[in-house]
Amino acid sequence: MMYKIAVLEGDGIGPEIIPVAVSVVTKATELTGVTLEFERYPAGDRALEELGEALPRETLEAVGTADATLKGPVGETAKDVIVRLRQVYDLYVNLRPAKTMPGVKALASNVDVVIVRENTEDLYKGYEFELPGAAIALKVVTEVASMRIAEFAFNLAERRRKHVTIVHKGNVLPVTDGLFARCAHRSSSNHPDVAYRDMYVDAAAMAIVRNPESFDVILTSNLYGDILSDELAQVVGGLGVAPAANIGDERGLFEPVHGSAPDIAGRDIANPYATVLSAAMMLDWLGDGKNDERLSKASMLVEKSAVIALERGVKTPDLGGHHRTSQISKELEAIIDELWTRGRD
Repeated sequence: MMYKIAVLEGDGIGPEIIPVAVSVVTKATELTGVTLEFERYPAGDRALEELGEALPRETLEAVGTADATLKGPVGETAKDVIVRLRQVYDLYVNLRPAKTMPGVKALASNVDVVIVRENTEDLYKGYEFELPGAAIALKVVTEVASMRIAEFAFNLAERRRKHVTIVHKGNVLPVTDGLFARCAHRSSSNHPDVAYRDMYVDAAAMAIVRNPESFDVILTSNLYGDILSDELAQVVGGLGVAPAANIGDERGLFEPVHGSAPDIAGRDIANPYATVLSAAMMLDWLGDGKNDERLSKASMLVEKSAVIALERGVKTPDLGGHHRTSQISKELEAIIDELWTRGRD
């Protein structure tokens, strides 16, 4: 069976790092016997300049028909691209893992946390308007969206270390954040083996720096999750090793957390690891959804190759190394060959 992957390279360093992930994924899936068809589509600032739309209809439709989407970073038009895609296709889960990696300087050791961020509402609905001398934004929190993201978080925790931290600001926003917290508490009753605690977002921001090892799954709303996930990424070594997934009931879009970094674009020094790890998440999600163990094996090969490469010092300048972006792909592919051969011996 062949799987179709929509590829949105994006802006800045996107056209440099996405090909690395595509090459590495292709290597792993060829070994496990899977055929992927990658189709590239325009999106972002360059698309707006050249085509008049940041998210052309062709691209929007391709994401809807593909088996999965791999997306690079987008510049100033991010709202018109990723926020729109999340809402059009109801990609209500934003999954952002943060894990200490060998060879990567981090602020803490032994961190393995996943932020489960509600991805379709809150202030990111974009309901803003102006009055004389004032600007107003509406914070939207619904029971349906809060319950389904809470269920996702507790289900995930059951497969991990069985602990959820519910992050909100219900003491100041008792109506909106209060509803989110109450829905999370209700969801917890469906998962008696999973412990949970409530934490206000400001306290959570402090605890992530002070004791990040105390977290397992963090469940939170859209705006808080956006901010806390960047903080947590820095704790484990920076956005260069921070992958992300946008998941709905039927579709998945995978992307690095970081931006388009136009200041280093075209210099062959961009860090592709976050994108490679995002691609590994894509294969894992696709394997689960299609019940195809070959994809799951390919995901493990890609993720392990990144871990081993970092441990061996295969790093771009932002991580203290000297490797070029274009070199990382060859190194990862060689490690995948090693892992495959070792596994067959």
